[in-house]
Amino acid sequence: MKFFTQIIIMEKAKILFISQEITPYLPETEMSLVGRFLPQGIQEGGKEIRTFMPRYGCINERRNQLHEVIRLSGMNLIIDETDHPLIIKVASIQAARMQVYFIDNEDYFSRRNTLTDSKGREHSDNDERIIFFARGVLETTKKLRWSPDIIHCHGWFTSLAPLYIKKAMNEDPHFSKSKVVITVYKDGFSSVFDEDFKEKLLIDGVEKSDLKVLAPCNYVNLMKLAINMCDGIIQGSDEINIELADYIKKSGKPFLGFIPEDTYISATNEFYDQLLS
Repeated sequence: MKFFTQIIIMEKAKILFISQEITPYLPETEMSLVGRFLPQGIQEGGKEIRTFMPRYGCINERRNQLHEVIRLSGMNLIIDETDHPLIIKVASIQAARMQVYFIDNEDYFSRRNTLTDSKGREHSDNDERIIFFARGVLETTKKLRWSPDIIHCHGWFTSLAPLYIKKAMNEDPHFSKSKVVITVYKDGFSSVFDEDFKEKLLIDGVEKSDLKVLAPCNYVNLMKLAINMCDGIIQGSDEINIELADYIKKSGKPFLGFIPEDTYISATNEFYDQLLS
């Protein structure tokens, strides 16, 4: 009689990081440091990662060695009946052995600043910029033929990704089994998006009823929309908006409170494992 030993190879869990800020491409902040070191720590812990951020115009492409990925670029995203070319660039953080993908577009990201102009005024098209960024990340992930187990969003600029994953792409095989996490920081914005923002959000799968919370379309309600669509929430700052803190508590969803710098990577990794178990 012959005996055969069956070897079961467990696939690495795949984590997609969608970040508003990552250092060294932007100055060091609470969020940009997490964007830099959390993916590295999770990768070193045995999981597979992909990381995305906007290619803001203030990022020096030559110094940071960004280059366009031609095979991923070339798609047009339609926002408010206007075509916007999607350009994908990539750079490597050698010390971390990880790549960062950048979502770029001349209309939205060529200006030499991030979320505000040189006088500190919030860009009037930030509403369209966050739509383009979220959809750009997800379309690029599909082109990579990579199906994440966890999608972790950092910052309000990433807040529409949960909506599109759960509503527009909920039957797409790349995302149908993905768990979505958002980290809520003390960042925010003071403006109120125009009412037509909700119309711009409507693509196949997204219904007007999904957007009822956007009344008005301000920072708090935008984050409430993200929380509604998430499977888990993490508190990224020691203090966050009080209304959002209460909303998170009432949601009853898995929640990881603020964790000090020396243990947040291991705590986050455990949080992922709990969501996947």
